[in-house]
Amino acid sequence: MEYKVLNSIFKALKAPFAILDMNALDENIQEIAKRSKGRNIRIATKSIRCRYVLNYLLENLPNYFGWMTFTIEEAIWLSENGFTNILLGYPTFELELIEQVLSNEKHVSSIYFMVDKLEHVELLNEIAIKYNAHAKLCIDVDMSSTFPGIYFGVYRSSIKNTADLKSLIQSSSSFANVKWKGLMGYEAQIAGIGDNVPGTAVMNKIIGVLKSKSIKEIAERRAACLKVLSDNSINLDFVNGGGTGSIESTLKEEGVTEITVGSGFYQSHLFDNYSNFKHKPALFYALRIVRKPTDSIFTASGGGYIASGATDISKQPQPFLPRGMKLIKNEGAGEVQTPFEYLGKEPLKIGDLVFFRHAKAGELCERFNKLILVRANKIEQIVPTYRGENKCFL
Repeated sequence: MEYKVLNSIFKALKAPFAILDMNALDENIQEIAKRSKGRNIRIATKSIRCRYVLNYLLENLPNYFGWMTFTIEEAIWLSENGFTNILLGYPTFELELIEQVLSNEKHVSSIYFMVDKLEHVELLNEIAIKYNAHAKLCIDVDMSSTFPGIYFGVYRSSIKNTADLKSLIQSSSSFANVKWKGLMGYEAQIAGIGDNVPGTAVMNKIIGVLKSKSIKEIAERRAACLKVLSDNSINLDFVNGGGTGSIESTLKEEGVTEITVGSGFYQSHLFDNYSNFKHKPALFYALRIVRKPTDSIFTASGGGYIASGATDISKQPQPFLPRGMKLIKNEGAGEVQTPFEYLGKEPLKIGDLVFFRHAKAGELCERFNKLILVRANKIEQIVPTYRGENKCFL
């Protein structure tokens, strides 16, 4: 989209606000469907956080299969609103909410619980007995790799290998009110780390080598875990893997029945730096210029929407439009004001809008009650985010 057009369309609106480019979203949907080659896609709701957009993806993604939620409260809310095949992305110990699921036939049939410890299974079985229900479980297997002096991955599951998996299954064999129905392994070091970051050629090569070694190890580990389950006569509903950044490598594993994708639909800026795909920036936000301290420096109101995770420069918002904006190193994006240097061609002035992208996809929706949907340079409609529906799940 062109800056002049955006500034003209939105100039009268109260800033800050968030914009979803529906043309870019449609292109990303098509490209993700193409990249996944027909394999089932489970949509990561934490990367979307807008019920309208979730339904839009359901209707327009040809290989949609289900949802991965980030909290049990969110899963219940979505189930109440007609969503089905919901996988909890993380274990939960919220007793009241577990009871709310297992006491409701609709929720029981729709929601899968994530587990990786005996304590998880034991609690779910205990509550399921209370309501004469059967909890559907998905086992989360750690997919990190350890190389000499390097832990390549994230700290998630306690199931590190087939021995851990066998132990969990055997220790849970007396629990009659749980069912093993899914296997998940999230290769975060492949899906979430770019290997084509500008200005870091040496590190890109190192990341590429580590990814190549890790991909091979991941495939072997997942196949071995599937054999353990098969040997124990456990029939699964799904085998989940991957993420936006690892679709191609995860597809090579025949045992994987579905791939989780979320960030690629909005294409937040952390996903710009991959060698194997380029999606379109679809979600961004507008700030209004309120100051001009020097001829080349402007100050916008608000904008300090820092992403979660290790707090390095990559988690800051990224200037988007007009081209030529650059954050001030010593100030960054601030809570009440964001100064930036501008050496571009547009004749910016106080009162104009400028546009930024968030580092992570759905997190931006925690800052705004609404998304303004734009198609073909026109406002199509305005829809509520989770926050706009008074939902704050974490």
